[in-house]
Amino acid sequence: MPASQSRSRARDRNNVLNRAEFLSLNQPLKGAQENRSSSRKTTGPSVQAPPLNEGSKERRQSQQLPEEDCMQLNPSFKGIAFNSLLAIDICMSKRLGVCANRAASWGSARSMVKLIGITGHGIPWIGGTIICLVKSSTLAGQEVLMNLLLALLLDIMTVAGVQKLIKRRGPYDMSPGLLDYLTMDIYAFPAGHASRAAMISKFFLNHLVLAVPLRILLVLWAFCVGLSRVMIGRHHITDVVSGFVIGYFQFKLVELVWMSSNTCQMLISIW
Repeated sequence: MPASQSRSRARDRNNVLNRAEFLSLNQPLKGAQENRSSSRKTTGPSVQAPPLNEGSKERRQSQQLPEEDCMQLNPSFKGIAFNSLLAIDICMSKRLGVCANRAASWGSARSMVKLIGITGHGIPWIGGTIICLVKSSTLAGQEVLMNLLLALLLDIMTVAGVQKLIKRRGPYDMSPGLLDYLTMDIYAFPAGHASRAAMISKFFLNHLVLAVPLRILLVLWAFCVGLSRVMIGRHHITDVVSGFVIGYFQFKLVELVWMSSNTCQMLISIW
């Protein structure tokens, strides 16, 4: 008996599976034990299925992600070009925002630059047009002023609709003013002041007899209004350029639906 016990002990020492790092191989799986215990219980509540592991959950969540959250490993040439132009636009707009706050390089001139921008605001132009329309006594003057009022209202509605659709923020985080809320000029794209300045300057150049210096000053005024909106950090460069383009097409639309003198007189009499 002692000899047989010593041989069994030696056999156990030589067995590789008895080492500490291999002890888990000798133990039965937990799932098998659970299945055996559940099979033994003939009566009792139903056994719930084992929970899914974390890896399968992550794979299912990744499969359910929307397309915009997935990384595009092979972007198209158009996407690369668009993102590059957008980055250049943001960088240049931030560089030109020299009056964005008091601590900027041209912070002391912020009030004067904002005053230039106010000259292109919709509220002063609509109020001034209505006052001139009331004071006007000629049919030709009333016709021009009524169509100008139509163009200003068209500009406010167009810019507010496009801004609400795009919802692009400016290069700097700043809240709109009271006049901006009145004209619904809350977002950055397109620049409402730029579209209004382009439309008004084109309207005056086409319907008023002005000397050459005044015509040049009118064009420079429209350009300065658009530039002032970039300098105070309210709009990007592309916002202002798009505003100029929209203002030009608004003028073309007003010329297309130009109200005659009889129509204007009828509207004035109703008003």
